[in-house]
Amino acid sequence: MKLRYFPLLFIPVLFSACGNHSHDQVAIELNNGQKWKVNEEMKPHIEKGRELLNTYLAEGNTDHKQLAADIQQQNSKLIKSCTMDGKSHDELHNWLHPHLELVKSLRDAETEDEAAKTINELKASYELYDQYFE
Repeated sequence: MKLRYFPLLFIPVLFSACGNHSHDQVAIELNNGQKWKVNEEMKPHIEKGRELLNTYLAEGNTDHKQLAADIQQQNSKLIKSCTMDGKSHDELHNWLHPHLELVKSLRDAETEDEAAKTINELKASYELYDQYFE
């Protein structure tokens, strides 16, 4: 009878592969000194998130909760379009997990100072992406 529930123990493992969002920054490695290739179908969602952030900053917007929702929508599309595997996939997740946490922090920011700090961290996150991925 108890063995019947044994497969349920693996559900958290399945979701942890793409859904474990840790606050800790994991070191990202280059691919033998080169940037990792990101699949073409995934790139537009990363670039749209960056564009949303840059537009927000350029226009002096103040609705950080809307920005967080807009970037989260792009991140959801990014995750759904993920076809990568292997080491490149793992390294992208080393960038993505903290990035997702930043978006949550922006959504939950209660003051303009908190939002501004998180927005600067999001900008740095996209710069980090550029250092390791193409």
